[in-house]
Amino acid sequence: MSEVAEPGWEVDPDDDWGVAVVATVGRQLKLRREAAGLRAAEFGEVVGYGEDMVYKVEGGKRIPRQEYLNRADEVLGAGGQVSAMWEDVKRVRYPKKVRELAKLEAQAVEIGLYECNIIAGLLQTPEHARAVISAAQPPYSPDDVERMVTARLARQSVFERDPAPSLHFVLEEAPLRRPIGGTMVWRRQLEHLLEAGRLHNVTLQVMPLCSEIHSGLDGRIEVLKFPDGTAVGRSDGAFNGRATSDPKQLRILELRYGTIRAQALSPSESLSLIEQLLGET
Repeated sequence: MSEVAEPGWEVDPDDDWGVAVVATVGRQLKLRREAAGLRAAEFGEVVGYGEDMVYKVEGGKRIPRQEYLNRADEVLGAGGQVSAMWEDVKRVRYPKKVRELAKLEAQAVEIGLYECNIIAGLLQTPEHARAVISAAQPPYSPDDVERMVTARLARQSVFERDPAPSLHFVLEEAPLRRPIGGTMVWRRQLEHLLEAGRLHNVTLQVMPLCSEIHSGLDGRIEVLKFPDGTAVGRSDGAFNGRATSDPKQLRILELRYGTIRAQALSPSESLSLIEQLLGET
Protein backbone atom coordinates (compact mmCIF):
# COMPACT_ATOMS: atom_id res chain seq x y z
CA MET A 1 0.00 0.00 0.00
CA SER A 2 1.38 3.42 -0.90
CA GLU A 3 2.11 5.86 1.91
CA VAL A 4 -0.35 8.40 0.51
CA ALA A 5 -3.15 5.85 0.80
CA GLU A 6 -2.26 4.75 4.30
CA PRO A 7 -4.73 5.74 7.02
CA GLY A 8 -3.07 8.46 9.02
CA TRP A 9 -2.30 12.15 9.16
CA GLU A 10 0.92 14.02 9.69
CA VAL A 11 1.39 15.54 13.14
CA ASP A 12 1.70 19.33 13.32
CA PRO A 13 4.94 19.91 15.30
CA ASP A 14 3.58 23.23 16.59
CA ASP A 15 0.54 21.53 18.12
CA ASP A 16 1.88 20.68 21.59
CA TRP A 17 -1.29 18.98 22.81
CA GLY A 18 -1.68 17.02 19.59
CA VAL A 19 1.95 15.90 19.68
CA ALA A 20 1.58 14.71 23.29
CA VAL A 21 -1.60 12.75 22.61
CA VAL A 22 -0.27 11.05 19.48
CA ALA A 23 3.05 10.23 21.18
CA THR A 24 1.24 8.61 24.11
CA VAL A 25 -0.99 6.55 21.84
CA GLY A 26 2.00 5.47 19.74
CA ARG A 27 3.97 4.45 22.82
CA GLN A 28 1.06 2.33 24.09
CA LEU A 29 0.69 0.63 20.72
CA LYS A 30 4.39 -0.20 20.62
CA LEU A 31 4.36 -1.66 24.14
CA ARG A 32 1.36 -3.84 23.31
CA ARG A 33 2.89 -5.01 20.01
CA GLU A 34 6.17 -5.95 21.68
CA ALA A 35 4.32 -7.69 24.51
CA ALA A 36 2.53 -9.75 21.86
CA GLY A 37 5.91 -10.77 20.41
CA LEU A 38 5.30 -9.13 17.03
CA ARG A 39 7.91 -7.28 15.03
CA ALA A 40 6.78 -4.11 13.26
CA ALA A 41 6.84 -5.80 9.85
CA GLU A 42 4.77 -8.74 11.15
CA PHE A 43 2.29 -6.47 12.84
CA GLY A 44 1.96 -4.32 9.73
CA GLU A 45 1.28 -7.38 7.62
CA VAL A 46 -1.51 -8.73 9.82
CA VAL A 47 -3.20 -5.34 10.31
CA GLY A 48 -2.91 -4.60 6.59
CA TYR A 49 -0.55 -1.60 6.63
CA GLY A 50 3.09 -1.02 5.78
CA GLU A 51 5.95 -1.42 8.23
CA ASP A 52 6.89 2.23 7.76
CA MET A 53 3.39 3.26 8.77
CA VAL A 54 3.64 1.19 11.96
CA TYR A 55 6.90 2.88 12.92
CA LYS A 56 5.46 6.34 12.23
CA VAL A 57 2.38 5.72 14.37
CA GLU A 58 4.38 4.23 17.22
CA GLY A 59 6.91 7.04 17.00
CA GLY A 60 4.22 9.70 17.31
CA LYS A 61 4.87 10.97 13.78
CA ARG A 62 1.54 9.94 12.33
CA ILE A 63 -2.02 10.31 13.62
CA PRO A 64 -3.79 6.95 13.21
CA ARG A 65 -7.32 6.80 11.87
CA GLN A 66 -10.06 4.90 13.63
CA GLU A 67 -9.86 1.85 11.37
CA TYR A 68 -6.15 1.45 12.16
CA LEU A 69 -6.84 1.40 15.90
CA ASN A 70 -9.78 -0.98 15.49
CA ARG A 71 -7.69 -3.43 13.48
CA ALA A 72 -4.81 -3.16 15.94
CA ASP A 73 -7.22 -3.89 18.78
CA GLU A 74 -8.33 -7.10 17.07
CA VAL A 75 -4.80 -8.28 16.29
CA LEU A 76 -3.49 -7.52 19.77
CA GLY A 77 -6.54 -8.91 21.54
CA ALA A 78 -6.85 -5.67 23.50
CA GLY A 79 -10.53 -6.12 24.28
CA GLY A 80 -11.48 -2.66 23.11
CA GLN A 81 -8.76 -0.76 24.97
CA VAL A 82 -6.87 0.18 21.81
CA SER A 83 -10.06 1.06 19.96
CA ALA A 84 -10.96 3.31 22.89
CA MET A 85 -7.86 5.42 22.18
CA TRP A 86 -9.83 6.93 19.32
CA GLU A 87 -11.67 9.10 21.85
CA ASP A 88 -8.37 10.90 22.49
CA VAL A 89 -7.04 10.76 18.93
CA LYS A 90 -10.16 12.18 17.32
CA ARG A 91 -9.77 15.40 19.31
CA VAL A 92 -6.40 16.13 17.67
CA ARG A 93 -6.96 14.71 14.18
CA TYR A 94 -7.70 18.17 12.76
CA PRO A 95 -5.18 21.03 12.51
CA LYS A 96 -4.83 23.15 15.64
CA LYS A 97 -6.24 26.30 14.04
CA VAL A 98 -9.31 24.41 12.81
CA ARG A 99 -9.91 22.91 16.26
CA GLU A 100 -9.68 26.31 17.90
CA LEU A 101 -12.08 27.85 15.38
CA ALA A 102 -14.51 24.95 15.67
CA LYS A 103 -14.48 25.26 19.47
CA LEU A 104 -15.38 28.93 19.31
CA GLU A 105 -18.11 28.34 16.73
CA ALA A 106 -19.55 25.52 18.85
CA GLN A 107 -19.91 27.90 21.81
CA ALA A 108 -21.21 30.95 19.96
CA VAL A 109 -24.87 31.97 20.06
CA GLU A 110 -24.37 34.27 17.09
CA ILE A 111 -21.97 33.98 14.16
CA GLY A 112 -21.55 36.74 11.59
CA LEU A 113 -19.31 36.05 8.60
CA TYR A 114 -18.34 37.98 5.48
CA GLU A 115 -16.33 36.00 2.93
CA CYS A 116 -14.79 37.76 -0.04
CA ASN A 117 -13.01 35.24 -2.26
CA ILE A 118 -14.69 31.91 -1.60
CA ILE A 119 -17.94 30.46 -0.35
CA ALA A 120 -17.71 30.27 3.44
CA GLY A 121 -16.46 26.90 4.71
CA LEU A 122 -19.54 26.50 6.91
CA LEU A 123 -21.64 26.57 3.71
CA GLN A 124 -19.52 24.36 1.45
CA THR A 125 -20.60 20.96 0.18
CA PRO A 126 -18.05 18.11 0.50
CA GLU A 127 -17.40 18.14 -3.25
CA HIS A 128 -16.94 21.90 -3.38
CA ALA A 129 -14.63 21.86 -0.35
CA ARG A 130 -12.55 19.08 -1.91
CA ALA A 131 -12.22 21.02 -5.19
CA VAL A 132 -11.21 24.24 -3.40
CA ILE A 133 -8.64 22.56 -1.16
CA SER A 134 -7.23 20.48 -4.02
CA ALA A 135 -6.58 23.67 -6.01
CA ALA A 136 -3.91 24.88 -3.57
CA GLN A 137 -0.35 25.39 -4.81
CA PRO A 138 1.88 23.69 -3.95
CA PRO A 139 -0.71 20.91 -3.87
CA TYR A 140 -1.60 18.98 -0.74
CA SER A 141 -1.28 15.21 -0.75
CA PRO A 142 -4.57 13.33 -1.30
CA ASP A 143 -4.43 12.28 2.34
CA ASP A 144 -4.08 15.85 3.59
CA VAL A 145 -6.87 17.00 1.28
CA GLU A 146 -9.24 14.47 2.85
CA ARG A 147 -8.15 15.46 6.33
CA MET A 148 -8.87 19.12 5.63
CA VAL A 149 -12.19 18.38 3.95
CA THR A 150 -13.26 16.27 6.93
CA ALA A 151 -12.22 19.03 9.32
CA ARG A 152 -14.15 21.66 7.37
CA LEU A 153 -17.29 19.54 7.28
CA ALA A 154 -17.02 18.76 11.00
CA ARG A 155 -17.40 22.48 11.74
CA GLN A 156 -20.80 22.37 10.06
CA SER A 157 -22.20 20.56 13.10
CA VAL A 158 -22.99 24.12 14.24
CA PHE A 159 -26.15 23.81 12.10
CA GLU A 160 -27.31 20.84 14.20
CA ARG A 161 -27.06 22.55 17.58
CA ASP A 162 -30.12 22.88 19.79
CA PRO A 163 -30.88 25.62 20.57
CA ALA A 164 -29.76 26.80 17.17
CA PRO A 165 -27.33 29.73 16.99
CA SER A 166 -28.10 32.78 14.88
CA LEU A 167 -26.01 32.59 11.68
CA HIS A 168 -25.42 35.52 9.33
CA PHE A 169 -23.47 35.19 6.08
CA VAL A 170 -22.52 37.72 3.43
CA LEU A 171 -20.95 36.22 0.30
CA GLU A 172 -19.59 37.94 -2.78
CA GLU A 173 -21.41 37.28 -6.05
CA ALA A 174 -18.23 36.48 -8.02
CA PRO A 175 -17.40 33.18 -6.22
CA LEU A 176 -21.02 32.08 -6.69
CA ARG A 177 -20.52 32.38 -10.45
CA ARG A 178 -17.30 30.37 -10.53
CA PRO A 179 -18.01 26.71 -11.51
CA ILE A 180 -15.52 25.20 -9.10
CA GLY A 181 -15.39 21.43 -9.44
CA GLY A 182 -17.41 21.40 -12.66
CA THR A 183 -21.06 22.00 -13.47
CA MET A 184 -22.59 19.29 -11.26
CA VAL A 185 -20.54 20.27 -8.19
CA TRP A 186 -21.37 23.92 -8.85
CA ARG A 187 -25.09 23.21 -9.14
CA ARG A 188 -25.12 21.19 -5.93
CA GLN A 189 -23.28 24.00 -4.13
CA LEU A 190 -25.84 26.57 -5.26
CA GLU A 191 -28.68 24.25 -4.21
CA HIS A 192 -27.03 23.83 -0.82
CA LEU A 193 -26.82 27.59 -0.38
CA LEU A 194 -30.55 27.87 -1.08
CA GLU A 195 -31.28 25.15 1.47
CA ALA A 196 -29.12 26.83 4.12
CA GLY A 197 -30.48 30.30 3.35
CA ARG A 198 -34.03 29.11 4.01
CA LEU A 199 -33.28 27.79 7.50
CA HIS A 200 -35.06 29.75 10.23
CA ASN A 201 -31.84 30.68 12.03
CA VAL A 202 -29.80 31.58 8.93
CA THR A 203 -29.58 34.92 7.14
CA LEU A 204 -27.76 34.70 3.81
CA GLN A 205 -26.91 37.81 1.80
CA VAL A 206 -24.96 38.39 -1.42
CA MET A 207 -22.79 41.39 -2.19
CA PRO A 208 -23.57 42.11 -5.86
CA LEU A 209 -20.91 42.66 -8.50
CA CYS A 210 -22.44 46.03 -9.30
CA SER A 211 -21.41 47.33 -5.87
CA GLU A 212 -18.45 49.54 -6.74
CA ILE A 213 -16.99 49.78 -3.25
CA HIS A 214 -17.84 48.49 0.22
CA SER A 215 -16.39 47.95 3.67
CA GLY A 216 -15.22 44.40 3.02
CA LEU A 217 -12.52 45.12 0.49
CA ASP A 218 -9.83 44.39 3.09
CA GLY A 219 -10.94 40.77 3.28
CA ARG A 220 -12.77 38.26 5.42
CA ILE A 221 -14.53 39.34 8.62
CA GLU A 222 -15.92 37.07 11.34
CA VAL A 223 -17.62 38.03 14.60
CA LEU A 224 -18.70 35.45 17.17
CA LYS A 225 -20.83 36.28 20.22
CA PHE A 226 -21.20 34.07 23.29
CA PRO A 227 -23.90 33.45 25.92
CA ASP A 228 -22.08 35.50 28.58
CA GLY A 229 -22.10 38.61 26.39
CA THR A 230 -18.46 38.37 25.33
CA ALA A 231 -17.37 38.26 21.70
CA VAL A 232 -14.41 37.41 19.48
CA GLY A 233 -13.69 38.81 16.03
CA ARG A 234 -11.11 38.46 13.32
CA SER A 235 -10.44 40.09 9.98
CA ASP A 236 -7.95 39.52 7.19
CA GLY A 237 -7.39 43.24 6.86
CA ALA A 238 -7.17 44.24 10.53
CA PHE A 239 -5.17 43.18 13.59
CA ASN A 240 -3.04 40.90 11.34
CA GLY A 241 -5.87 38.39 11.04
CA ARG A 242 -5.59 37.39 14.69
CA ALA A 243 -8.64 36.81 16.85
CA THR A 244 -9.39 39.74 19.14
CA SER A 245 -11.71 40.28 22.09
CA ASP A 246 -10.67 43.88 22.70
CA PRO A 247 -13.89 45.96 22.91
CA LYS A 248 -12.50 48.81 20.80
CA GLN A 249 -11.33 46.49 18.03
CA LEU A 250 -14.59 44.53 18.15
CA ARG A 251 -16.57 47.74 17.68
CA ILE A 252 -14.56 48.43 14.53
CA LEU A 253 -15.22 44.96 13.15
CA GLU A 254 -18.92 45.10 14.03
CA LEU A 255 -19.20 48.50 12.34
CA ARG A 256 -17.57 47.16 9.19
CA TYR A 257 -19.67 44.02 9.20
CA GLY A 258 -22.87 45.95 9.81
CA THR A 259 -22.05 48.28 6.93
CA ILE A 260 -21.37 45.31 4.65
CA ARG A 261 -24.75 43.79 5.51
CA ALA A 262 -26.45 47.10 4.78
CA GLN A 263 -24.74 47.33 1.40
CA ALA A 264 -25.49 43.74 0.37
CA LEU A 265 -28.68 42.49 -1.25
CA SER A 266 -31.52 41.67 1.13
CA PRO A 267 -31.94 37.98 2.09
CA SER A 268 -34.87 37.52 -0.29
CA GLU A 269 -33.04 39.29 -3.13
CA SER A 270 -29.97 37.16 -2.42
CA LEU A 271 -31.88 33.89 -2.64
CA SER A 272 -33.49 35.07 -5.86
CA LEU A 273 -30.05 35.77 -7.31
CA ILE A 274 -28.82 32.31 -6.36
CA GLU A 275 -31.93 30.78 -7.94
CA GLN A 276 -31.20 32.79 -11.07
CA LEU A 277 -27.61 31.51 -11.17
CA LEU A 278 -28.85 27.98 -10.69
CA GLY A 279 -31.20 28.39 -13.62
CA GLU A 280 -28.29 29.50 -15.79
CA THR A 281 -26.16 26.43 -15.10
